[in-house]
Amino acid sequence: MSTPALSVRELVVTLLGGPQPATVVDGIGFDLQAGEVLGLVGESGCGKTKTAEALMGLLPPELAETRAARMLLGEMDLATLPERALRRIRGRDISMVFQEPLTALDPVFQAGDSLTSVFRRHRGMNRRQARQAALEMLARVGFADPQGVLRSYPHELSGGMRQRVLVAMAMACHPQVLIADEPTTALDVTTQAQVLAQLTALAAAAGTAILLITHDLGIVAQYCDRALVMRRGRIVEDAPVERLFTQPSHPYTVELLAAARSGAA
Repeated sequence: MSTPALSVRELVVTLLGGPQPATVVDGIGFDLQAGEVLGLVGESGCGKTKTAEALMGLLPPELAETRAARMLLGEMDLATLPERALRRIRGRDISMVFQEPLTALDPVFQAGDSLTSVFRRHRGMNRRQARQAALEMLARVGFADPQGVLRSYPHELSGGMRQRVLVAMAMACHPQVLIADEPTTALDVTTQAQVLAQLTALAAAAGTAILLITHDLGIVAQYCDRALVMRRGRIVEDAPVERLFTQPSHPYTVELLAAARSGAA
């Protein structure tokens, strides 16, 4: 088998801000293959987002302790890289689409400024080249008027448009791994389907592996190849999607599936 795009072992995240430390990710491990869409599913508060933030190196050391036996992105161990090195690979080799685009985009900059900065910082383009690349990327994520989006501030765009801008930024450098943390939670069903279809199509074309974090089993069924089920900071099941839905092996997965079916009834 080929080397995984991302290989994680014994990842632990302990929050330090409360009256006593709280372990919210408790020794998890998984492999994510190149081109694979891997769902990370579980109820709110189970540790999904903290897992994503730990992988991206976004947890401040004064607020959280992160440790792992390994977090290999290709041959680079994210667990041992200093912050300066992490800044170089964030957005280039590993990127993230956040849950709330209005807070992820800087409100004082036009969308074009945010997107062109990715091309200039990670791909060494000049201003003109970055602008052209940004226009092409915006067209690829479904914008009919890329020029207008480039000149718009985040508050002037709809939620679906802002999320498409984030997808364009995340995929600008064809990263090895893309982490999508509940990327369509705030969107209506139609826009949600459009954004997820564009995201997975771009990733497939680039050979990018996706870790898709969600609480929606319908999204897992439609877009994922395999799924991890998380409960109280631990992975309790790891299975291909078809088997997860037809032959779940853990009682918690059975509960999640039953809850999803009753909600859809």
